[in-house]
Amino acid sequence: MPFSLTTRGVAAAGAASWPVWVERDRPEQGFMLGERAMDESTFQKKLSELVEEVGTLPQGERQKLSLLAEETKQRHQELKKTMSSLHESIDFLRLSIKYLLFDLEATRRENTYLRKMLEEGPGS
Repeated sequence: MPFSLTTRGVAAAGAASWPVWVERDRPEQGFMLGERAMDESTFQKKLSELVEEVGTLPQGERQKLSLLAEETKQRHQELKKTMSSLHESIDFLRLSIKYLLFDLEATRRENTYLRKMLEEGPGS
């Protein structure tokens, strides 16, 4: 099940609000903007465009929105780190499960072999 993240924008001075971002199963798949995929460079470009647009606003609004844009950048970086760590953990879990299944099958084969030896009786 894909991880989804919603980011709400601030509509001020006629600026459009930010769309909803939905992250795909893997970071290399990028983000979804509606039905279009958005990779890291597109996200950074859109964020830069927003910062430029905020720069045209009056000083009071500009300061608040610039702070929000910077917080968005920081949260995005933190989210990328968290998602990367999560993917590594999931990969490790998958590998561990494979080893456990291999061990289970080997234990079952060994158990079957030992039961067969017991059924054949001593001295066989």
